[in-house]
Amino acid sequence: MKRIMPMAVLLAVMTASAPAPVLAQGDLDAEIETLTERVEKLEGIRAVKKLQRAFGFYVDRGLWGEAADLFAADGAIEIGLDGVYVGNERIREYLKRLHGGQEGLIYGQLNEWVTLQPAISVAEDGMSATARWRDLGMLGQYKEHAEWRDGIYENSYVKEDGVWKIKSLHLYINFVAPYEKGWARLKPGEGLTRSEASKKFRPDRGPTVTYAPFPAVQIPPFQAPHPVTGETVEGDL
Repeated sequence: MKRIMPMAVLLAVMTASAPAPVLAQGDLDAEIETLTERVEKLEGIRAVKKLQRAFGFYVDRGLWGEAADLFAADGAIEIGLDGVYVGNERIREYLKRLHGGQEGLIYGQLNEWVTLQPAISVAEDGMSATARWRDLGMLGQYKEHAEWRDGIYENSYVKEDGVWKIKSLHLYINFVAPYEKGWARLKPGEGLTRSEASKKFRPDRGPTVTYAPFPAVQIPPFQAPHPVTGETVEGDL
C-alpha cells in the first residue's frame, strides 16, 4: 500500500531544501547595523551592572580610592542631605570621612551597601545610560549601634574611550532607622539627617532636592521612560 506523506512533513522537507534567501547589500548592511546596536546595548547593560556592583563591594570594605576611580573625571556623588561632591579626589575624601576618616573600615564597623532591582536604560548611541537601583544598607559599629538604611539610586553612566564610568550617583535616602526598634517608630523627619562629615567637609553644591522621607511617601524622579509606553514617569521630588 502506497503511503502518503503528511502535509506538515512535506512542507518541512520543502522548506529545508529550499535555498536561503539572499539579502540585498543594503538590507544586509541594515541588519548588521541593527545587530551591532543590540549587542552594544546588551554590553552596556552588563558593564553598568558590573560598575555598580564594584562600587558596592569597594565601599563595603572601605576601598575609597577604588570606589572613586569608578567615576568620570567630572563625576558626582550625592547621598541624602549631604550635597554634591564632584571629581575623583573630592569623592574619595568624602567617602573616607563619611565612614570614619581612615583608609579601610574601623574595627567592628559594618558597612554593607546591598544594591538590588537594577533597571537600566542604555542610550540609542550606546555611549551613556541611566539606572535605578534599590539600596538596602546594613550599617553599624560593634557593640555601639546598628542601623537599617533604605533608599533609591537614580544614577547616570558614560562610556569614555571604551570604558564605562559613573557620571552621577544619587542616593535618595528614605530612612536610616535603628536596628533594635526599626522604622515603625520613626517620627516625621527623624530618619534622615545630614552627616557630620558633610558639615566639616563641605560639598561643592547643596542638595538638589527637598526630601520627604518615611513615614511620608516620596517617589524619586525617573530618568528613564516607561519601558512599555515610552512615556515619562513622574516622581514627586
